[in-house]
Amino acid sequence: MQRKIDFSISEYYHIYSRGTDKRIIFTEYHDYQRFKALLYVCNSTSPVDIAKHFREGRTFVELFEIESKDTLVDIGVYCLMPNHFHILAREKAKGGITKFMIKLLTAYAMYFNKKNERTGTLFEGKFKAKHIDSDEYLKYIFAYNHLNPVKIIEPKWKENGIADRKAAKQYLAEYYHSSYIDYQGTMRPESKIINRKVFPNYFTTIKDFDLFIDECLSFTKAGP
Repeated sequence: MQRKIDFSISEYYHIYSRGTDKRIIFTEYHDYQRFKALLYVCNSTSPVDIAKHFREGRTFVELFEIESKDTLVDIGVYCLMPNHFHILAREKAKGGITKFMIKLLTAYAMYFNKKNERTGTLFEGKFKAKHIDSDEYLKYIFAYNHLNPVKIIEPKWKENGIADRKAAKQYLAEYYHSSYIDYQGTMRPESKIINRKVFPNYFTTIKDFDLFIDECLSFTKAGP
């Protein structure tokens, strides 16, 4: 999974990948839970055997009680969609993003294939990465990643605008497969996936974040 892009320490990157042939990679709630657990436990320089943890009877919540040491990357945002995912990551150590993604995608593909009695590639080629080279772009990615689920209920919202903004925000608040609700102040085991301290403090309060989301939901390609 070597990238053409050169990852530099302390720089931010938009990481994303989707299922091969655009196939669904999260078919049920447990799949999302498994991937979120992997986002946490794979972010370590130490080897990981999540299957062993489950065989030993650890629950999903208990996995987040494992002390995270020597993490490979810093995650600021993530969003899991039925056939793809987005991650905003900071390169913490040389080669960290590549090592983390290899562990993450390999572990999830092994789980998914075994569960569904399938073989072959699950993800579409190598994971994609874009360097975030400006403060404006970085803030945009916070919105872009977190607002992805709106497309599930309003596929053309960016072109046509939001028909019901209140319903859209309620949907986001109940969509547990992203870091959106962590920025809304909800405390849950998955909150340990993200490390907000190393990302710009765009949102000093929950209200700041809420206003930012309102502003982004007002956007359409044709203008406000």
